[in-house]
Amino acid sequence: MSKNYYDSDDLKKFGNITEWSPEIGDNFFKYYNSVFEKGALPVKEKALIALSVAHVVQCPYCIEAYTEESIKNGAEKDEMMEAVHVGAAIKAGSALVHGVQMMNKGNKIIM
Repeated sequence: MSKNYYDSDDLKKFGNITEWSPEIGDNFFKYYNSVFEKGALPVKEKALIALSVAHVVQCPYCIEAYTEESIKNGAEKDEMMEAVHVGAAIKAGSALVHGVQMMNKGNKIIM
């Protein structure tokens, strides 16, 4: 099978989600677009954060979009990879910290 489940052309159709629920869709895009405007954080930093989160939630559409957005806003390759590693470290850390829950339960059973 040569066709992937995720079709990069679908990213171009993202705006079409308003078709089935215009009011909610329009409200989402108003919010979404305002989040990525320059504010306390510069646009480049927001794009890098989004790129990191995109990897953590494993969204190929978001990875594609925020790779492009990061480059467009002046991010260098090393900044982008570092952002990916930050997300990976947080995801790994969040899995490992749950080991404390396992240890707490295990210690109650063993003692």
